[in-house]
Amino acid sequence: MAPTDETAQITSEPAPPGTTPPAEPPSAEQARGTGMPRWLPRAMVLALALVACFQLGSWAFHQLTGLLINILIAFFLALAVEPAVSWMAARGLRRGLATGVVFLGVMIASAGFITMMGSMLAGQIVDMVEDFPDYLDKVIRWINMTFDTDLSRVEVQDSLIHSDWLRKYVQNSASGVLDVSAQVLGGLFQLLTILLFSFYFAADGPRLRRALCSVLPPAKQAEVLRAWEIAVNKTGGYLYSRGLMALISGIAHYILLQVLEVPYAPVLAVWVGLVSQFIPTIGTYLAGALPMLIAFTVDPWYALWVLIFVVIYQQFENYVLQPKLTAKSVDIHPAVAFGSVIAGTALLGAVGALIAIPAVATLQAFLGAYVKRYDVTDDPRVHGHRRRDGSPLLARVRRLLTGPEDEAGPR
Repeated sequence: MAPTDETAQITSEPAPPGTTPPAEPPSAEQARGTGMPRWLPRAMVLALALVACFQLGSWAFHQLTGLLINILIAFFLALAVEPAVSWMAARGLRRGLATGVVFLGVMIASAGFITMMGSMLAGQIVDMVEDFPDYLDKVIRWINMTFDTDLSRVEVQDSLIHSDWLRKYVQNSASGVLDVSAQVLGGLFQLLTILLFSFYFAADGPRLRRALCSVLPPAKQAEVLRAWEIAVNKTGGYLYSRGLMALISGIAHYILLQVLEVPYAPVLAVWVGLVSQFIPTIGTYLAGALPMLIAFTVDPWYALWVLIFVVIYQQFENYVLQPKLTAKSVDIHPAVAFGSVIAGTALLGAVGALIAIPAVATLQAFLGAYVKRYDVTDDPRVHGHRRRDGSPLLARVRRLLTGPEDEAGPR
């Protein structure tokens, strides 16, 4: 039924005073404004999805940390053998076969070194066990003469054998055999993983670079190839320069040990050369400890001579030999090298300490092309000379010491 003029007039009349006007029904726009926005559920779902992806990625990263570190070591090892593999491949040898020859040589050298060290340590342990009663008699005799005691070797041996700490040590050692075996197996598996990945990286180096460049524009491809070449040069140069210094150090220490007639001189020389060069910062002290210990068993004065020689040779290596051999391969400041080793150790442990120097050298060489350098002004302060009149405090002190009559000068 259509509304009449009367009904329209009634509805349009205002409400009498003192009464509440009837509420008007909300419009469609107001109804949409009072409800939940349409974008809010979608934003909540997206936020929850991002949080779930972050948690999943963090969990996967922590689970794969060991594998990622192994891949990083394998990559730097492949960069180290890349010059030798490329040299063989350039002379007609297949790249896979050249990589196998290089890795076979490294494995044979490592196995020979481990065998020599094992035989030396086994023989030394046998000699120490056989000579232990004599050492104990000397120590007991010195204690009796110094402190006026009456000890005997039989009493000391009985007290050691029946002591509680020895029994507990034997029990803990027996229970830890399985843990040691598991760690050895885990280390062998980790070593095989590193060798496998490094073999693939070195043998398929051109294919890997081609696959990486295929997803980049031409300008970026040139930068990636340039960075790869710098990394190969720096890592290979670092390895070969360290190998040459290890050879020189081994020969020098072999001559000393042979003159002093210290047993196992060849093995100790190889130990000193490798450990002092390939373990940064503390490698020299670790390398010199074993020859000093073996020399001490021959004559205590020989251990002192070995210590003096190690210190003198280290200074010669730091200031004469190393700057000449590493000037073109790894030209970084010693303070930067030391800081990079500390940073690498804090991030990746012993692995970071080993790869820190070539990584920093590669980064420094790559960024050096993008840093614009200017001619340095000829200022005395550049060479460390300070200007005499540059400090107002010194001028004031000088006035107080000389007096006003000296400042004015002769009249």
